[in-house]
Amino acid sequence: DAVVLAFGDSLTHGTGASEAESYPSQLQQLIGRTVVRAGVPGEVSAHALARLPAALEEHQPQILLLCIGGNDFLRNLGSAQVAANVQTMVAVARQRGIDVVLIGTPEKGITVTPPGFYADLAKQFRVPYEGSVIGEILRNSELKSDTIHPNARGYRLMAERVAALMKQSGAL
Repeated sequence: DAVVLAFGDSLTHGTGASEAESYPSQLQQLIGRTVVRAGVPGEVSAHALARLPAALEEHQPQILLLCIGGNDFLRNLGSAQVAANVQTMVAVARQRGIDVVLIGTPEKGITVTPPGFYADLAKQFRVPYEGSVIGEILRNSELKSDTIHPNARGYRLMAERVAALMKQSGAL
């Protein structure tokens, strides 16, 4: 009966698909646990950092799925600030005894890959990390609703990858 908090921006909200097709909703079906969808479209990491403590207090999750940074990259806000904000968010959750799963978001560019700081933070905090699924979705037009958001099939793939990572890491 553990609560999972999916926290982030439009990718967590499910922009480009119906609420039932968002990755948190599909993940809930896959893992049989309550998954709270706490995504705010357009949100940058600084705003997410400010919002996180209240969300943790309200939902009392055992697991935090953290997927944030894409809007910072789209607005050229710099990866150093995103890295610092994500690091603080992971630390805030861990200080409360909440397990974290980190999901990297790609920077702008031809490779559509997350910057290395996501993997570095995952290693530093010893948390599970999914760094490839969003890039895979964004490189495949059949999995996108627009240039930066998955469609229902893309969110399904995201949910499947996160569920597999949670099982592999012992979070489930």
